Amino acid sequence: MQKNITQKVFETISGADGPAESLDKGAQKAEAANGLRHAASLSMSKVADGLIDPKLVLSWLLTSLGAPAVYAGALVPLREAGALLPQIFLAGYVRAMARRKWAWVVGSAGQGACAGLIVLAALTLEGAAAGFAICAALAVLALFRSVCSVSYKDILGKTVGQARRGAVTGLAGSVSSVGVLLFAVLLMSGILREQGAVVAAIALAAVLWGTAALLFATLEEQAGKAEAGPGASFAVLKDNPVLWRFIIVRGLLVSTALAPPYLVILGGEERGTLGALGGLLLASASASLLSSYIWGRFSDRSSRGVLMVTGVCGALALVLALVLAQLGLAQTVWAMPLALFALMIAYHGVRQGRSTYLVDVAPPDDRAAYAAVANTVIGVLLLVAGIAGGSAALLGPQAVLVLYAVMAAAAAVAAKGLPEADEG
Repeated sequence: MQKNITQKVFETISGADGPAESLDKGAQKAEAANGLRHAASLSMSKVADGLIDPKLVLSWLLTSLGAPAVYAGALVPLREAGALLPQIFLAGYVRAMARRKWAWVVGSAGQGACAGLIVLAALTLEGAAAGFAICAALAVLALFRSVCSVSYKDILGKTVGQARRGAVTGLAGSVSSVGVLLFAVLLMSGILREQGAVVAAIALAAVLWGTAALLFATLEEQAGKAEAGPGASFAVLKDNPVLWRFIIVRGLLVSTALAPPYLVILGGEERGTLGALGGLLLASASASLLSSYIWGRFSDRSSRGVLMVTGVCGALALVLALVLAQLGLAQTVWAMPLALFALMIAYHGVRQGRSTYLVDVAPPDDRAAYAAVANTVIGVLLLVAGIAGGSAALLGPQAVLVLYAVMAAAAAVAAKGLPEADEG
C-alpha cells in the first residue's frame, strides 16, 4: 500500500509514465521512493541555505557583533568561489566511491556542523575575533558544499530517470522557498532584528542540514564502478564543443546571480541595508515559489530551451530596471522590487536549466568530472565577472546593469547553438 502511494505521489510530481529507460532494473524499482527522498532532502538543504544567506543574514550578524567591514565583504566570495573552485580536486575522490550518496551525506552534515560553529562564535565572540571565526567557518562550510555539488548530479542521474529530474529538483526549490519566504517576511517586519533570533535561525539551518544528511543516507543507490585516480581533469574539455559551449552559456548567465545587489543600490540605500536585502530575499523566495517547479518541468522537456528563455528574461528584467531608473521611478516602493522579482524568476530558471542539462548531456561515468570542471571554470568566471562589475560600478550601478544585461542576452544567443540534451 505504501509503495503504491509513493509511486502515485512521484508520478504526480514528475509526470512519470512507466519505468525510466535510462535506469537499470534495480534503480527503476527504487526510483519513486528515491525521488521523494531527493525532494525532501533538497528542500531542507535549500531552506538552510536561505537561513544562512551570506548576503543578508551573516552580513547583518557580523555588523551586529562589531566586526570590521572587511569581514562582511569577504562573505560572498568565500561562499561562492569556495564552493566551486575545489570541485576539480574533489571529483577524483567521489569517482572512487561505489555509492556516491555518502559524499553528499558528509557534505550536508559538514555544512550543519559549520553552521553550528557560526552559532558558537556568535554567542561567544565579538569584533574582529567574531569576524575571523565566522569567515573561517563559512570557508569550511563552502568546502563541504562543494562536496555536495560535485557528487549530486551523478547521484541524481543514477537514481532518478531522465525527463523527471527537473521536476524533482524544481519541487524542492518551490517547497523550500515557503520557509525562506516566511523568514524574509519576519525579517522585514522587524521581528528578527534581535541578534538572538538571527542566531536561532542559523541554528535551525544546522539542524536542517543534519536532518537532510540522515534522510539522504537512506537513498537506495545501486553500486557503481569505483574509479581510483586523481581529481577531474580539464582533459574532458578536449574535443568537447558541447561542454565548452555549455560553460560559456553558464558563464554569461552568472549575470543573473551578480546583478541583484546593484538593483538594491539603484533603488536607494536610504531605506536601510537590512531592509533592502530583506526585500531581495523576499523577491527571490517568491520567485522561487512560483517558478522553480515550472522551470523544472520545462527543463525535462528542453533544458536547452530553458537556458535560452532565461537569458532573454534576465536581460529584459535588467532593461526594465534601467528604464524605470531613466524615468525617475527607481526609488518608488514598487519599481525595484518588481525588477528584482522578474530577475529572480530568470535566476531560478538558470539554476534548473543548467543542472538538468549537464546531468542529461554528460556520459553516466563522467557526470562528476563534467560537473567539477564546469563548476571550477564558473568559479573563476564568477570572480572575473564580479571584478568587472566592481570596476563598472565606478561609473554607477546603471553601468553594471548594462554590462549584465548584455551578458544575459549573449547567453540566450549562445544557448541556441547547444544541442538538445540526449543521454547516451
